[in-house]
Amino acid sequence: MTHEAGIPLGIRFKLLSDTPQDSAAQVVSDVVIGDYRDLDTLRDFARGCDVITFDHEHVPTEHLRALEADGIPVRPGPDALVHAQDKGVMRAKLDAIGVPCPRHRIVSDPADVAAFAAEGDGFPVVLKTVRGGYDGKGVWVVDDVTQAEAPFRAGVPVLAEEKVDYVRELAANVVRSPHGQAVAYPVVESQQVNGVCDTVIAPAPGLDEALALQAEQLALNIAKELELVGHLAVELFQTRDGRILVNELAMRPHNSGHWTQDGAITSQFANHVRAVLDLPLGDPRPRARWTVMVNVLGGDYPDMYSAYLHCMARDPQLKIHMYGKDVKPGRKVGHVNTYGDDLDDVLERARHAAGYLRGTITE
Repeated sequence: MTHEAGIPLGIRFKLLSDTPQDSAAQVVSDVVIGDYRDLDTLRDFARGCDVITFDHEHVPTEHLRALEADGIPVRPGPDALVHAQDKGVMRAKLDAIGVPCPRHRIVSDPADVAAFAAEGDGFPVVLKTVRGGYDGKGVWVVDDVTQAEAPFRAGVPVLAEEKVDYVRELAANVVRSPHGQAVAYPVVESQQVNGVCDTVIAPAPGLDEALALQAEQLALNIAKELELVGHLAVELFQTRDGRILVNELAMRPHNSGHWTQDGAITSQFANHVRAVLDLPLGDPRPRARWTVMVNVLGGDYPDMYSAYLHCMARDPQLKIHMYGKDVKPGRKVGHVNTYGDDLDDVLERARHAAGYLRGTITE
């Protein structure tokens, strides 16, 4: 999708991919198959590149520092990206710059988890491995000390957080360029199912204007303080007592911003490309009153293309985006976007299409 956004600008992409089956490897013409965790592979790949950017945060921080030492621009740079790679580093930095977060600290063993719980309101407590978690993986909600053993088996530090009493999850998406220009998209509501993003509503319905502005300014300030270049998604809790707390950071085009492909004047992908290349950023304003994105998860029907006839005929305004991935139950294989003036109608259209493509709706 980032490659697609660069095509009208004549941008040439070179891709380092794990396998030829990866989504981007199916569309980018210059593909190198290799392991992003191997420094020699990264160095060979980087030769001739004007700038390096990412579609995930897992490239080792020390390898990115080595590329920078070789004179290769890396955006976002390792000093920024480490805050999306390591939750302990992220929490320490956010505390230092005064960003509101859930109560938290690094814990050493199950007994320390019990002590952390006793310092607050008791169990349940949220435990997260500081590195490697994604889409609910590496996250546990534990109700007592016996349940707290599993996270420590990964052999990496564990972060304990209070279980926040929240009304809903929000996301603030911003983009920042090397010379400091920044834009903010409308704050969205992000609805999760089993730890995986299911639905995004733009803008977040019923969000107080002052709280929305606070969330946007918070995200812009984080991007500035981290000297981030590119797209930043700040995942937030809206608490029952009217506050917002930062949950996670992602430094790449993000699922909570996929609605911008069809719902914003300039998509997150286009603005990420512009930022990485230090071009003027595009207008982030929405095109319609409401835009809804619903993820298409793999179900029992491996061939989703047969469902196109029904979905496209039923809703000619529907936008379908498929990733070229093998269909596996629960795997994100695409998303749909709908837009319009009536939120109930826009939601129904998006959920019907995603359900029909998955096979959970058959009429």
